[in-house]
Amino acid sequence: MPRAGLTTDRLVAAAAELADEVGFENVTLSALARRFGVKDASLYTHVKNLQDLRTHLALFAGGELIDRIAAAVAGRAGKDALAAFAGAYREYALTRPGRYAATQIRIDQDLVAGSPTLRRTAEITYGMLRGYGLREPDLTDAVRLLRATFHGYCALEAAGGFGAPRDVRASWEKAVDALHITLENWPREDGDGR
Repeated sequence: MPRAGLTTDRLVAAAAELADEVGFENVTLSALARRFGVKDASLYTHVKNLQDLRTHLALFAGGELIDRIAAAVAGRAGKDALAAFAGAYREYALTRPGRYAATQIRIDQDLVAGSPTLRRTAEITYGMLRGYGLREPDLTDAVRLLRATFHGYCALEAAGGFGAPRDVRASWEKAVDALHITLENWPREDGDGR
């Protein structure tokens, strides 16, 4: 019988808070159960196992991230949209480190296909990139470039990996400028230059 007041949504929200406090990799069912003052077994009514909890957390955090990005890019196009997208991404990665780490896990492809959050993420990301005139397979390649650049930069910044005296934000803005130039001059697979 489910414990009164304990729901999957409450567990996932608490797991998100815990991830930001102790790191995504340190979120366990035992730690979450302690937070609610229940035994581990009480959680199995709401999540199958730790992997299931982490998948729920990844989708929850992905929804938060894309909501911030969508708000930032609304009404913008081209370089303005890219800069807003990048800024919202970076801010989330740096202020919600555990949740952000959850967004980086691989999710079962069956869940990906049925997830409104992941569909919305694709729609907003691809929509922004279509503003550069990109089509498949160039869209997928451009998404991978943005994700690798944003993730790599944020991971290095969060770890204190930039030791040069230059302002980290100035370097971030220069990286976004460089991505804009790259997207405008994308080496299109269709070869027609459009």
